[in-house]
Amino acid sequence: MNTADIRGMTDDQLKDELLKLKKEQFNLRFQGASGQLENTARIRQVRRTIARIKTAQTARTAQAKKGS
Repeated sequence: MNTADIRGMTDDQLKDELLKLKKEQFNLRFQGASGQLENTARIRQVRRTIARIKTAQTARTAQAKKGS
């Protein structure tokens, strides 16, 4: 998921996607700890996507405060 996709989402969609990614991150950590994780790069991808979503949410909040 890239930045343009994230910017095109609504606030509710961002919250849902963030929740889904946090669950995936939790599961990936458990797989890594138990030695079952095959794609170790996925942890990094999920972490960065979470950061992108949080950045977009913060920017929207700042824009809303600035606009009012």
